[in-house]
Amino acid sequence: MTSALLILVVALAGSWGVASAEPAPDAPTPAVPTVALLTLTTMPSGWQSRIDLRPALEVYPDGRAIKTPDATAADRVPTTPPQRLNGTVSPVVLNAALAEIRALATLDLGMPSATDQGTQIIDVMPQQPDQDVHVIMYAPDLTDGLTSEQKAARQRFGDLYRKLVDSFVQG
Repeated sequence: MTSALLILVVALAGSWGVASAEPAPDAPTPAVPTVALLTLTTMPSGWQSRIDLRPALEVYPDGRAIKTPDATAADRVPTTPPQRLNGTVSPVVLNAALAEIRALATLDLGMPSATDQGTQIIDVMPQQPDQDVHVIMYAPDLTDGLTSEQKAARQRFGDLYRKLVDSFVQG
């Protein structure tokens, strides 16, 4: 019993002697990985057989962006990772897009009766999870049976999606 107590005292006393150093003032601060603020994803027709789909565009709060132009390319072998291009999206475009996405989230994009015709998704995921916005357009190329308001909302969605992808500047 005495030896167990002695071991405990030595272990505790030994831990008091451990020195800790502050990092040098000129040492680089390790980068904290962040989650993309805005993500655009396209799931093409017949996507169920693909397990390798990636977002077409990811935009971070500081404007950094990653574009994967072949994310859904039918001729890309699923075991080959998609091409990743680093670049930016301007703050003006990003801020306007965030406002439009919030507006689109309040609209009815309609639900075509066809299945397996692909999907486009715009996700906004800010630091505060209660402010997430997810806008999904099913069967983007179909409009049969939809109202004129639903068609107009789908047009706005498609225009915004293209604008964001087209606003990407590599570099």
